[in-house]
Amino acid sequence: MHHRLQSLAAWLYRRGENVLAAMLAVMFVAFILQIVFRYVLNLPIGWTNEISAILWLWLVLWGAAFVLREEEEIRFDLLYGAAGPKLRRAMMLICGGSLILLYGWSLPAVADYVAFMKVEKSAYMKIRFDWLFSIYVIFVVAALIRYIWLSWRALRGDVPQDADPTKAASGV
Repeated sequence: MHHRLQSLAAWLYRRGENVLAAMLAVMFVAFILQIVFRYVLNLPIGWTNEISAILWLWLVLWGAAFVLREEEEIRFDLLYGAAGPKLRRAMMLICGGSLILLYGWSLPAVADYVAFMKVEKSAYMKIRFDWLFSIYVIFVVAALIRYIWLSWRALRGDVPQDADPTKAASGV
């Protein structure tokens, strides 16, 4: 059963990377179209700028929620790297607990605000803002799940690994 869950998690991780790559490809194509239409055809179009901004927001939050692993996050690890295993575990519990409280406390207000934004639409593509900003709700829920899991592991006695920047695998 444990092996099956690990293979499912690896498959879902790869699909998350695929979605991220697809968003980056669409953003790049829109960027190239914007350049061609504006500078070659002298016919500026606005939707390419809008889709690039929307995809940038989605890229960052999707990647942080589903693709970026804990050891790949950017952090100030001068103190963390110098700390011993017990202190790293305590740091993880303090950080994880703080993030769980902050994200958990903000989630109802975030969901309310995103739902309220259904009254607004984007300028060119006329996409409702609640759809555009829904990625933030997804990000907050994913962050809550991640830090509940990491805090649970720290409470169980699993010591967070010492950060090694030479072993970061993702290009994100």
